[in-house]
Amino acid sequence: MKLSAVVLIRNEEKNIERCLESLTFCNEVIIVDDFSTDGTLEKIRNSKFEIRNKSKIKIFKRKLNGDFAGQRNFGMSKASNEWVLFVDADEEVSGELRKEIVKLLNGQIVNEVGFYIRRLDWFWGKELRYGELKKARDIGIIRMVKKNSGQWLGNVHEMFYTAKNIERLKGFLNHYPHQTLKEFINDINYYSSLRAEELYRQGKKTNVLEIIFVPSLKFISNYLLNLGFLDGVPGFTYSFLMSFHSFLVRAKLWQYYFI
Repeated sequence: MKLSAVVLIRNEEKNIERCLESLTFCNEVIIVDDFSTDGTLEKIRNSKFEIRNKSKIKIFKRKLNGDFAGQRNFGMSKASNEWVLFVDADEEVSGELRKEIVKLLNGQIVNEVGFYIRRLDWFWGKELRYGELKKARDIGIIRMVKKNSGQWLGNVHEMFYTAKNIERLKGFLNHYPHQTLKEFINDINYYSSLRAEELYRQGKKTNVLEIIFVPSLKFISNYLLNLGFLDGVPGFTYSFLMSFHSFLVRAKLWQYYFI
């Protein structure tokens, strides 16, 4: 069986080469570009992967419009193979996962239509093992699916939904998000705006109690109850800024109604 990879990009010149080099085992790579304005596309054209595997890469330009699920579904529709692996530009497939997937596709997949893949998050050079990232590390997220066996839903926190059998792989993705404070703050400002807009369109409202207490409770949950403090300074920073993200979502949602 053959495998297509789908990668969503926008201004990922710092990450795209590492991502592509981890996808050399795939039969094709579908890149969905949200009209990048940096050197991402040039990096792709000049990458070792492109030089060695020119016929494997297919680039489509499509406006995101705040809808990550729609972007992933579009990428899946362009895949020409039976199985699809979704990888973000700031992720890389580990050697262990690559071997596991190749063995799986060369064998026999009976009833499965998708697989959970564990994700290890790296921040400031340290693997974050606790806090809100623990679930993705221990349980995983659905990232490898049989084409058209389900669909992605959710504009921002998109998930793959199917009524069929999903199993779990042992290998993992490495994830390298927002490696500087400037990138982190820019990211949470961007994603909080998308999330607030999504909630507003759904008719959701917030109030002063939520704005004050939900971010605080999120920090307590991630940093104390879920042991984020064991990740040291990176763990504190991550927990604090994700709590700030929670505040921004609610404050921006409040603005839609009262300003």
